[in-house]
Formats: sequence, structure tokens, C-alpha cells
Amino acid sequence: MTTQPALPERSGPETASVMDVSPFKPSLVKAVFRDVTPMHVSRSAAWAAASVTRTVLVEIIDGARRAAAEEARRKLIPGDLLSAIDRNVEVEVGSKWYDHSPTFRGLTGVRYDAEGVVVPSRKRSRSRRPSAVAGAHRFEAGVKKLLRSQGATAVPAMVRDLDGIASVFLTDLARDTAMVVREGGVKRFGTVTLVMPGEPAPPPLLKDPLLALSTRRGDRRTIGGDDVLAATTMQLFGDLRQRALTEAREATQNTSAG
Repeated sequence: MTTQPALPERSGPETASVMDVSPFKPSLVKAVFRDVTPMHVSRSAAWAAASVTRTVLVEIIDGARRAAAEEARRKLIPGDLLSAIDRNVEVEVGSKWYDHSPTFRGLTGVRYDAEGVVVPSRKRSRSRRPSAVAGAHRFEAGVKKLLRSQGATAVPAMVRDLDGIASVFLTDLARDTAMVVREGGVKRFGTVTLVMPGEPAPPPLLKDPLLALSTRRGDRRTIGGDDVLAATTMQLFGDLRQRALTEAREATQNTSAG
């Protein structure tokens, strides 16, 4: 039996700066935001959103590569995508795409209404207004570039799914970012602390960076980098959220320095 070479650790291309790879250009990010809101999108916000989307896809691709390696394959297939999501709930994002891809058929199960009648699957909209699904093809070039940067190849169906997930995720991120600006912060933000019975609760972490993102300053017409970071705390959780925030901050700092 042949032995597959071990996959590289995160010290490789996975940790490269978003400025080095840049699979999703600011112009593309701003186009997605324009589909959602008329607000002005700053340069730092565009780079932050591109970085967060990249971090999410890198995590999905990494999980898919590991699933493929277990079957002695190098080219990624849709089944590897399902395995990556099944093994890491943190990457279950862009779920609106699931209704539009054969890969996820049956994954969400049959849905019923209040009377117990089966709810038919949603049909593709013929609306002229761009949507995350209709505009998914815009991400194909970036997805292929990102795959190459991770030393991975994928069949066309897998590229299409990554394309769609990226589009839906970024669209959802744009909507939440616009809400953060309109509402002056993350109004649904909260924390949970585990305390043993009989023990006093610890004092709040006043310097918690996530809490710092729950309120904002500035006008209600311009989306800034911190607004995207605040929306990221709503879209992601766990280690993936922390990594996305860290890499997005790095991306915006490098942009400002440049």
C-alpha cells in the first residue's frame, strides 16, 4: 500500500497575507456591497471583507484537502466539501447556496409547513436584480487563484460550489455590515460565561476586542473596516471567527501602510 505525503501545516500558504494572494479584488467586493446597500464602501472595508471571505474559503479548502488525502486523491470533488462541512461546523456558511447546488441535495432534508405539507424547493429567480446566486460566477477566477495558492486542484463542480458559497457568504456579510452601520453597532451581541454553582461570576472583560466592536462611531453613510469586522462576529464563531478577524485587521493595516 502506498503512503500519501502529509499535508502541509498552516505555516505554509494558508497563513500568507491576504495582500499577497488577493483572490477577491476590492472592485468585486464593492460590486457585491452595491447589490445590497447604497452606502459608500471604504477601501479598508473592501479589503476587510475580501480577507474574511478568503479566510473562510481557505478553511473549507483545507478540510476538503484532508478528506481527499484520506482517499489518496489530490483533486477535490464535491464530496470532499461535504466532508469538510460535516467535520467542522464553523465552516457551514453561505447556506443559501445549498438550495441551488446538486452537491447539497438532501442535506437540508425535506421541509414541511405548519400543516405538514412538503415545501417545494425554491426555484431560481428570474429577477434582473443581481443576487448572490445569480452573481456567483463573478468569483470563479478568485476561487481558482485561491485553490492554486493552497496547492489544490478541484473538479469544475467543486469550483462552482466554492464560487457560490463565497458569493452568498459575502452577500450576507454585506447585509450585516449595512445593518451595523444603520443601527450604530451590533445590537444582538452578547456573551456567555460558564460558572460553577455557588461561585461568583467573573467581572466583564472590558477590553474584550469583540465587545469593542459592538458599538461604532462615525456617520451612517460610509461603511468602514471596523463595521465589516463587527459583522464578521455575527457571521462566524469559534477559532474561525478569531482567525478571520486577525487576518482582516492585518489586511487593512497593510492597505493603510501602502
